[in-house]
Amino acid sequence: MFDFSGVLGSSPRIREIFQLLAMVAPSEATVLLLGETGTGKELVAQAIHRNSPRATGPFVVVNCATLPETLLESELFGHERGSFTGATNRKDGRFLLAHHGTVFLDEIGELSLPIQAKILRVLQAREFEPVGSNRTQKVDVRIITATNRDLDKMVREGRFRDDLYYRLNVFPLVLPPLRERLEDLPVLADFFLKKYGEKNRRGAITLAPEALQAFRRYPWPGNIRELENVIERGVIVCQGNVLTREDLPAAMQPKDGWTAGGGEGEPGLPELERQLITRTLERVAGQRRQAAEILGISLDEWNLKIRSYGLEARE
Repeated sequence: MFDFSGVLGSSPRIREIFQLLAMVAPSEATVLLLGETGTGKELVAQAIHRNSPRATGPFVVVNCATLPETLLESELFGHERGSFTGATNRKDGRFLLAHHGTVFLDEIGELSLPIQAKILRVLQAREFEPVGSNRTQKVDVRIITATNRDLDKMVREGRFRDDLYYRLNVFPLVLPPLRERLEDLPVLADFFLKKYGEKNRRGAITLAPEALQAFRRYPWPGNIRELENVIERGVIVCQGNVLTREDLPAAMQPKDGWTAGGGEGEPGLPELERQLITRTLERVAGQRRQAAEILGISLDEWNLKIRSYGLEARE
């Protein structure tokens, strides 16, 4: 019996994900999770680990985008005392901490070529050398990686090692964006309403039909992570035990001639997303980095959307 309780939904896309998880979780295969920011890649990685023979071992997460390269090598592989300025003690790296378990390398596309070579060695030989050491450390780990980048394109451009890409791409799994699984909005919303209702001591809070309708019309550029943030905010600002459309952010309020009713002739999701991006750009005076942060998406995703809609923004 598989436990995929952390991955919510029953839409056709999610049922397909469940089927693939049931196939790959019991194996030792390396898994590459692909998809936009906020689609739940870490939750899927946890589900794979939880349903694997390594479930009793550690599950160690490394976000490759948040650690500077000067520290990332030490975090991954450990270091010896005195190996660099500030290394006052010997330290075990994340790979050793995950021995007999699983390492989840999030944002794998952010790794430099030298670090990629060291990851490849772990995959091929199950060994590495800590920073400042000439001793070889053996390790038994399963590696799951994730990215929102186009690794195939990065390989062609020489920014990602082709040999590492082929070793990571044994079992690719593409997670759908929220806008492609809108059938799952009610169950996801109920989960977050319960979570933040309890966290904020608000008791049971339900979602008004018109709020759910607004959810279905919104393009969700930040995916499930954005939905969670919207509901947490809504739980805080709502006055009763029902979260209404008025409790939602301004971007979800009817404007520019369309309503939440979804009538004939109203704009579809692409047009709504373009409107949202345009309004966000206006709000931050065209600063695309700030706009991407507000919408909860990576700068790479933001640039793709800007180009696809023919919009321009300053650095």
